Amino acid sequence: MQSRNALDGEPQFVKVQPEAGGDAAKSPSEKLIVHLIVSFRDICVFTLILPLGTLFVCFVSAYVFQPEEIHETHCRVYNIIPSISAITGVSPQRYLWRVSIALHIGPRFIIAFVYKNYYRVLINELNDPLSIKKASRLLNVVYWLNLTEISALCCVTYISNKENYPLHERFFIIFMTSSLCYMLATLKLLKVLQPNGPQTVQEESSLRYKKAFFALSIASTVGLILFFLRHRFLCHDLAFSWFALCEYIVASANMGFHCTTMLDFPTEDFLIAKNANRYRKQQASISWKLD
Repeated sequence: MQSRNALDGEPQFVKVQPEAGGDAAKSPSEKLIVHLIVSFRDICVFTLILPLGTLFVCFVSAYVFQPEEIHETHCRVYNIIPSISAITGVSPQRYLWRVSIALHIGPRFIIAFVYKNYYRVLINELNDPLSIKKASRLLNVVYWLNLTEISALCCVTYISNKENYPLHERFFIIFMTSSLCYMLATLKLLKVLQPNGPQTVQEESSLRYKKAFFALSIASTVGLILFFLRHRFLCHDLAFSWFALCEYIVASANMGFHCTTMLDFPTEDFLIAKNANRYRKQQASISWKLD
């Protein structure tokens, strides 16, 4: 067996054990060659820190250097907290935010595919036909809501409120709705997959955090809607600031909910390898089709 550092871009050769009834030895061309192996947990951390750090930079830089632009509203009332759309809609922050989301979106789609296959394996372990049918339907709902949320985030990012406010607003509503529905559908799916409750400490922690972040999202969304209506129709002072604060809480809760991926996949790795066909299974493939 020859081993090299795969993270440095050099191939790693792993000796494959012969299958039962197969040849006693495999030729070098049939050995598993690992070109890249990255901790899935690190990928999840990257998808969290990148937008969170970029949002912080955009907030500080816009608040310090462009206060008049980010506090401007149609009511022209006093505000102290700018919205996310405001701090990511001015230049040059918009370019930094767009680059951040561009790097963020790819891993998010991969995580969505992984979750679909992960839940599918858990569904195959169920014995009750009714539970299997219900879980399969919920899996499709969860999967497509996740993809819708990611796509809406992309649209909200690249169509700023200053460029096209009506379209930006519609995509923002789609993002908020799909995000909350995704959280709710995920919790319902886990209830079906875990009829006796979580079996491990990590599963218990993951479920507890998911419920907490979902509750926080619901509460902050209610506040967001109420303060937005007060700002839009009554033009109260600081109403938009309270709306913006709720928006930051919603964004943080959303990131926190997706951050529980680290608890669901604590030891898994993302692998790029050659001669891995023998390990490929139908349930582990990437598919856009409904089950």
